[in-house]
Amino acid sequence: MNLRMGCDVGGTFTDFLLHDLDTGAITTLKVPTTPDAPEDGVMQGLATLARQHPGMLTDLMALIHGTTLVINAILERKGAETALIATTGFPDILETRREIRYDIYDIRQRFPAPLVPRRRRREVTERILADGSVDIPLNEEEALAILRELIADGVTSVAVCLIHAYANPVHEQAIARLVRDHDLALDLSLSSEVLPEIQEFERTATTVINAYVRPKVNTYLGQIEAGLARSGYARPLFLMQSGGGVIAAPAARAAPVRLAESGPVGGALAARALAEAAGYMDAIAFDMGGTTAKTCLIAGGEMPVTRTYEVDRVHRFKKGSGTPIAVPTVDLIEIGAGGGSFASVDTLGLIRIGPESAAADPGPACYGRGGTRATVTDANVLLGYLDPSDFLAGAMQLDIQAAEDAIACDVGTPLGMTPIEAAAAIIEVVNENMAQAARMYVAERGGDLERAVMVAFGGGGPLHAHQVARKLGVREILIPEAAGVFSALGFLAAAPAYEVARSRPMLLAEVTPEILAETFAPLAAEAEAVVSQAAPGATITHKRIAEMRYVGQGHQLRVPLATLDPTAIAAAFTATYHAAYGYAYDDLEPEIVTLRLAAVADQPTAPVTGGGPATEIVATTRQAWDPTIGRMSAHQVLPFAAVSGVITGPALLSQPGATVLIGAGAQAERKPGGWLAIKLEARS
Repeated sequence: MNLRMGCDVGGTFTDFLLHDLDTGAITTLKVPTTPDAPEDGVMQGLATLARQHPGMLTDLMALIHGTTLVINAILERKGAETALIATTGFPDILETRREIRYDIYDIRQRFPAPLVPRRRRREVTERILADGSVDIPLNEEEALAILRELIADGVTSVAVCLIHAYANPVHEQAIARLVRDHDLALDLSLSSEVLPEIQEFERTATTVINAYVRPKVNTYLGQIEAGLARSGYARPLFLMQSGGGVIAAPAARAAPVRLAESGPVGGALAARALAEAAGYMDAIAFDMGGTTAKTCLIAGGEMPVTRTYEVDRVHRFKKGSGTPIAVPTVDLIEIGAGGGSFASVDTLGLIRIGPESAAADPGPACYGRGGTRATVTDANVLLGYLDPSDFLAGAMQLDIQAAEDAIACDVGTPLGMTPIEAAAAIIEVVNENMAQAARMYVAERGGDLERAVMVAFGGGGPLHAHQVARKLGVREILIPEAAGVFSALGFLAAAPAYEVARSRPMLLAEVTPEILAETFAPLAAEAEAVVSQAAPGATITHKRIAEMRYVGQGHQLRVPLATLDPTAIAAAFTATYHAAYGYAYDDLEPEIVTLRLAAVADQPTAPVTGGGPATEIVATTRQAWDPTIGRMSAHQVLPFAAVSGVITGPALLSQPGATVLIGAGAQAERKPGGWLAIKLEARS
């Protein structure tokens, strides 16, 4: 058999999707995530699938994995004991940041606590100038003493971030050599390897994150690979990157900072492919899981890749209040609004949702695993949207009485509402929260929601999409097959790819094709070495990009390079600048700051569409909440696979791992490609 598998570890569930390339058959599975040891949940799910498909692990051609391990380690401060070695005079870059106030009117503004405390930052005598020349040689005796001192202090991982190391890495490499030569028990992350780019704060912050999570990721991947080997899987393990490409485990171990958003990105990639299949170039991906909801704007069919992504924001919607991860990352917004998000009443008598979550342990009250606090999932059960006897395709029975008790205690009684009224209010608030976050995110990026289609997936996305879309003014929703594990399918739809960069500031007027070719050559070799691990023997293509600006500016624009001719590059920069700002200058001189090269393997990937004949099943009905009339009403109920023709809401469609809500007045049609297209009712 020709099998490939995607595995997505989320905060509440671990999703699996097994794809048979020969027949197109898809098998899905959701199992509870095991937060203390996520590898256990992965192996349990694989064992379940192996029992259903004898010989699966030996026949498996590829296993592509996405994980929340990196982002969770950052948010929960559960990384390694990490230190920072900086050039003398620069130990506090993590706190001085860029000396920019993200809110000029907030005199009490805060920033995330640095991952490396002041007592574990060390200064070493050395200095490289911006042109790469050595001004002060590295004091190796001092550096060795610092390394030994850090070991004595319990440090296991070190970020080495020396000034202008992107221009000349010789001193960082010398520190790495000291560790090797003296057999020191330290894991080193060099900024000249993690992010050899200009901008000291971004380079330092990104390298520190890499150092902070690398020992944990290395241990985790080692346990996964050992478990796979014991189970009979003998091929490499692949990981999904935040930027959208697949890499092999050795490359992921070296730069785990590139895995921060590896899970959500799979869904965004699959959403783009599904939107294109439906004839849309603009889409908003809406992924609601058990712990968080994610939104990604896809404009013109292009994934919004950025190198200014932030994590651990003090203020969720204020750019600059977080810690930057300056590696290629799909630009999405993540909010604490998932099925397991707690609902409560604050001191003002307002309902609050999240960001705290019941996650997988103990889970919502209705799971019957010891949870007692009200969650969004409890509200959905009480309102009739979820069938207590058919949750996760019958693998879990839900306790509706426990859900009612939790909602009455946490929300209903404090507000003088019945449990049903309180549950409806919870759903209204969480939908408004998600719509507000998406509205702000899209507006900041110049998107047009009325022109875009919403692709809804995840365990909760298809259930909440109708009301969120109405609030946003989106007119059509696409629900894929296997919506509950759509991110895992996105892993299989991604090609092996890797992007590398080098900062080399130079005036465009002084650039020649030969200079550019000379600079791109080592980038191509580095990127191809990583991609060839994931796709041996595959044809590899290159995408070249220049980050450019006018002389004197502080920010760059990404300019795709179709040629190395400076005249054509100037024209491309002018067009890109005009598209971004509505004008361009003819009296300012352009300059190239950083050159980037992405290597992409030409390798078959899984389609995100399928479709088959509808099964003959008679629809039943169930009482569920209808917000248009403010009371419970009869909803059609049938499996997603049984949909044929046009269905008019209200209706509930069940998939393994997800439930689709078609609101009153909306019309849904199953397309030949297998997805469901929901046309929303006209708004009054």
